Amino acid sequence: MDNDVSTEEIATADLSDLNERELKNKVNELRNRIEKSERQLSSVFKELKNHRTDIDELKEKRDSLNQQVRERVRKAQELRKKRDGINDLISEYKGKRSSVNSKTQGLFTGIAELKEKRDEYNRLSHGSVESLSKAYLAELETFFDKELPLAVEIKIYQKLNDLGKRLESARKANELHAQIQESYTESKEIHQEGDELHEKIQALSDESQACHLEMLENFKAADEIRKEANMYHAQLTDKFSSINAIKEKIDPLKTGIANARKELSLYLDRLKEVQLAKDENKVSQKHSTAREKLQKNARMSLEDLKLLIEKGDVKFNSKE
Repeated sequence: MDNDVSTEEIATADLSDLNERELKNKVNELRNRIEKSERQLSSVFKELKNHRTDIDELKEKRDSLNQQVRERVRKAQELRKKRDGINDLISEYKGKRSSVNSKTQGLFTGIAELKEKRDEYNRLSHGSVESLSKAYLAELETFFDKELPLAVEIKIYQKLNDLGKRLESARKANELHAQIQESYTESKEIHQEGDELHEKIQALSDESQACHLEMLENFKAADEIRKEANMYHAQLTDKFSSINAIKEKIDPLKTGIANARKELSLYLDRLKEVQLAKDENKVSQKHSTAREKLQKNARMSLEDLKLLIEKGDVKFNSKE
């Protein structure tokens, strides 16, 4: 404080020039200054207490929000790990489905080739195995059981040869058709496996997407909560800055109060000296007045007599 005076300065100061009134004014001034500083100090401590209460509340809110952030991030990381695991499984199933699709494609290519060969044999046979077999047996029976002219036998022989080739083509067509049917049956089984894999992939994709969206939601929530936590942290930082600024007022006030009390002590001591001197002067005047009364045998009060006895002007001789 600008008006504070160190003890050394007061100790060396000459207070003898100040009269009682001036000393009392100075004492009152110092007491008022001390009371004012003590009120200011009390206000500072009250303000500090309020700030510390606010700090506790802000810390609790910030820490609670940060805990929520950690929980949200932990949940999001768990969901990301789960999503990635599902995606790995999806990749595995897609690989299997790709293999199934390749098998299916291979079967369909083979079926197309078999169909082309079958159709060619059917074109060459111009009939079924049953009808051609009957026709062949009929011609064969005629060839062996009947007496025929040579020209007719040659013609039947040529016909049997043609029917034999056609019958062989029909049989090969039937064999190829049976292979086609087997391939179709196999393709249906493989296609069913592919459908099952597709359903699994679709279900896992839906689950992966759900995990992904929930993960994003948790990360977004964590960001929003973190912003709120950072807001409380910023308020805490401001509070700490305010507290530090308030604390800087404490030591000067305490020092000012201590110095003022030391200064007050010196002025009180001096005032006491002045008052003692004043009292002694009054007593001296009363003593002089009492002595004059004694010398003049004038009437004295008990106070006069008491003062004369104390000063040794009146003595009583005691007799044994």
